[in-house]
Amino acid sequence: MYPTRPRSSLRTAVVWEVVSAALARRAEELGRPVLDVLDTGGGTGNFAVPVARLGHRVTVVDPSPDALFALERRAAEAGVTDLVRALQGDTQTLAELVEPDSVDAVLCHGVLEVVDDPAEALGQLTAGLRKGGLVSLLAANRNGAVLARAIAGHFAEARTVLDDPDGRWGGNDPMPRRFTVEELRSLAEGAGLRVAEVHGVRIFADLVPGVLVDTEPGAVEALLALEQAAAAQPAFHAIATQLHLLAELD
Repeated sequence: MYPTRPRSSLRTAVVWEVVSAALARRAEELGRPVLDVLDTGGGTGNFAVPVARLGHRVTVVDPSPDALFALERRAAEAGVTDLVRALQGDTQTLAELVEPDSVDAVLCHGVLEVVDDPAEALGQLTAGLRKGGLVSLLAANRNGAVLARAIAGHFAEARTVLDDPDGRWGGNDPMPRRFTVEELRSLAEGAGLRVAEVHGVRIFADLVPGVLVDTEPGAVEALLALEQAAAAQPAFHAIATQLHLLAELD
């Protein structure tokens, strides 16, 4: 089951498929069906609630009280209130909220782009992991932004993304930071993680006109299947809107 509705699943299905399969493998390796999962920046529970519906215990740490309120409401509607814990905080306060060596998996989606120091934040996240624990990293792709700006006709901005240290196209860019595969891999390895899988996310979904997807019968399903088939192929990583890394703590 995807975390979101069919149209929205074009943005989440690849990551959900990888994460849910990885959690199942890890539970089998450990010989226990219930894992302890930390979802940092998990907001309203787009992933946390579906993970809890798989039977795992999920702690969501997010700085927004409104998002956490929505999370608790969503968890109640899904009947998983006893498996979801909401804590207000961020990567800088994780040490006060999460015990060392206490979680089996960490979801870090859309966090490294906005923190002051990505390397420090990732170190804080892995501090709570048990040996062999999983980390799911999802972050904005620098090269994908180059393509998106060029297709939109903003050629100077596309060139700026290439040269800017943070991969931004200008002062009005709402994204504080973007990464390449190499940069994300380096961050993960610097935190003591071994990268097991790399995926491109939203390779085609953000390039195809919405009217084609919404009006053609079966288009959503066909595009979703295409996204899933291309996600693990390195040739397509450069044009994806986001990059996803699945890593393990050695």
